[in-house]
Amino acid sequence: MPEGGINITEIVSISVTLAAVVFGLIAGLWAYRLTAGARAAQALWRKRSRELEDKIARADGVFGSFPGLVLVWDDIPALDDGKLSGWGTPRIFGSPTALASLLKFAEASDGPNPAGLLLEGIADYEARSAAGDDTTLRRRFAELIADGRPFSLTIIGPEGRFLEADARAAGTQLVVWLSDATIRGLDESEARGRVEDARRQLEADPIAILDTLERAPYPSWRMNATGRIVWANAAYARAVEAETPAEVLEKQIALEPAIKDLAMEAAKSGEAVSALKPVVVEGSRRALDLVSFPISGGAAGFALDVTDGEEAKTALKRFRRAFDDTLNQLAEAVAVFDRGQKMVFRNTAFDNLFGLDRQMLDSRPGHGAMLDRLREARKIPEQADYAGWKKAELARYEDAPDTEIPDDLWNLPDGRTLRVARQRNPLGGLLMVFEDKSDELSLRARYNTLINVQRATLDKLHEAVAVFGSDGRLRLHNSEFERLWNLEAAELDGQPELEIVAAKCSALFDNPGVWADMKARVADPSPEARRHVTGEMEREDGKVLVWLSRPLPDGATLIAWQDVTDSRRIEDALRERAEALEASERIKGEFVEHVSYQLRTPLTTITGYADMILQGIAGELNEQQQNYLGYVRSAADELEKMVTDILDVAAIDAGQLELDPGDVDLKELASDAVELLASKAEHAGVRLAVNAPSGDAVITGDAKRLRQITVNLLSNALNHTPRDGRITLTVKRDEDGASITVADTGEGISPDRQARVFERFERGQRGGAGLGLALVKEIVEMHGGWVDLASAPEEGTTVVCHLPVIAKVASAPELDLTGLLRPAGQKAAADG
Repeated sequence: MPEGGINITEIVSISVTLAAVVFGLIAGLWAYRLTAGARAAQALWRKRSRELEDKIARADGVFGSFPGLVLVWDDIPALDDGKLSGWGTPRIFGSPTALASLLKFAEASDGPNPAGLLLEGIADYEARSAAGDDTTLRRRFAELIADGRPFSLTIIGPEGRFLEADARAAGTQLVVWLSDATIRGLDESEARGRVEDARRQLEADPIAILDTLERAPYPSWRMNATGRIVWANAAYARAVEAETPAEVLEKQIALEPAIKDLAMEAAKSGEAVSALKPVVVEGSRRALDLVSFPISGGAAGFALDVTDGEEAKTALKRFRRAFDDTLNQLAEAVAVFDRGQKMVFRNTAFDNLFGLDRQMLDSRPGHGAMLDRLREARKIPEQADYAGWKKAELARYEDAPDTEIPDDLWNLPDGRTLRVARQRNPLGGLLMVFEDKSDELSLRARYNTLINVQRATLDKLHEAVAVFGSDGRLRLHNSEFERLWNLEAAELDGQPELEIVAAKCSALFDNPGVWADMKARVADPSPEARRHVTGEMEREDGKVLVWLSRPLPDGATLIAWQDVTDSRRIEDALRERAEALEASERIKGEFVEHVSYQLRTPLTTITGYADMILQGIAGELNEQQQNYLGYVRSAADELEKMVTDILDVAAIDAGQLELDPGDVDLKELASDAVELLASKAEHAGVRLAVNAPSGDAVITGDAKRLRQITVNLLSNALNHTPRDGRITLTVKRDEDGASITVADTGEGISPDRQARVFERFERGQRGGAGLGLALVKEIVEMHGGWVDLASAPEEGTTVVCHLPVIAKVASAPELDLTGLLRPAGQKAAADG
């Protein structure tokens, strides 16, 4: 029991006596009313009342002289999982002065339950039991409720102050005695020991550390157990825009509402807690990491500005998202493995290329496991020693960072060829890129074959031929070019530029103007420059050369030279000219006849046998075989049409294509053309419609050629009209002339291509030989008409062929070479 206190037995005795007196008074009053001796009972009641008042006065004197408080619980507080959930509402016995002093000790304010505020304020201060154990009031009070174990504690408060707390059970009640035992009532040696203990406690208390943070650049604070701010540094005051830390304590300015919740959580859990919150600091929104940790009597905290770090994290997340989105747009398959050989990313192309189970890939498989799955699916090269190959593949993770990893080519069992590139990941691991090179290698092989065929063909020509690319470099030449200009094959290796080739040829023909004009025609992409040009040059050795420049469809330019020295030396220039023309016409005619026979004969054979097999002559066919033969038959028809177009172009160039005029019924012509393409249109899901006049629509022209251009126009429209589209063929005739119009609802033609669609070899997006529309234009012009085109992207195309009522048939003019052939001895203009 603390010195100067009151004995528990006396207090309990006083309480029992008071209860007995009150009960006796009530019983006596009732007896007085029921008995005839009311006066005697009344006198007895007055006597006992005076005695009771005397005892109450003495009890008040005793409680008033007690320097502490006595707290009595009639309703014992509950425990939540062995922990105290609240202090309840105990009765308070003692002087108001003692209550005020202890509330100040606990740094708590008065309220509706001052006992609860007082106990909560001192509950977590470090305390020492009579046995010398370190504990807290909260912990020992919970043990008292749980098993009735009494305790006597010395609670160490701030600034070297102490509280003595004694508690025990009294029947169904709990009683706690609290008194301020700082220095008072102790002898000198014990007081010095208590003070020394307090000093050591304060040195160990985190608040001492917080005091050293007064000049810290980040906000720091301390809260008591009731959530009241009891200390803050200057950085805290600046953060909340207070004049001084004292203003913070006076107004209880919270840096952020969450710091109180964090303090309470840290005090109860006994562990440090933290939270990331956006806070306005000195008028600027910042991201603060709020940290709170328990100390004696409450909790302390500090705030770290992590704005830059959070912004960097956000920027990194955006960058990684953008990086991933970029990789997802690549056509190449990409897979990223971390330093632990786990797959951390793959793009959409990876899924499409290998077709592995996406659920398995989402589980972040290891590199080795992925190789095993690819082997099971037969999507890696066949290996005689798979284990050794896999080990070597995974050993790349252990290579030095600066080790260069060469690319590999994977020849897969399904015939595909993949280029595999590996790159070091800066964060560890590997980045792998898989590119399907199958089509490229196939095209390269076909290209090389085509180049070899072209070289062999050019070497058979008597003319010197050189092909220059749009960049001005020599791409192809034949052996006659080397011989004609006295050049060595080694001098033309490496695709030299036209300037270099011209410099080597200047020894025989030194005219910079002609060579500059050639270079301009090679490098200039304008239509005016890219046209067929011819010229003549007389070299220093006396030879006369005729040259021509012709643009090619791929942007290259062909330049050919022919030695015509002997022709210039012939005395009868006109006779030689006539003979040359006749020879030229004969060669062209033989060429057309030869090609016609050599191409049409095998095509006829292919078509005939395909039809016979489809009719079942070689036996019954299954559906797949019929489909394959259908493709053969369709391809043969397309090839035949292409050959026909090529032969017609050759015939036009040779002057051998003549019109066979006669009466042509445009309505009948339209019906025949639509009927010919009806099945193809139905298969393509495109509707064909015909608009024809009700009256007479007969003109004079070549029925075969007009039918050919109508079919060409309808075929071209079908190739560029999507499913559910519409094609309308309109024919009409009036006094001014006639017209054949084909309008479709297809993809249309961009303005920059409309000027070239009627040129030879101008191919659309869907391929083709590029001769159909060119033939339409030339045949219409042979009839004396012209062609109009109107189109816009995604709005369809309309082609109108304007024809005269009577075709103006004329024979093809003879070639005029007067610009090329000059009398012998006359020198050609140097600039052509």
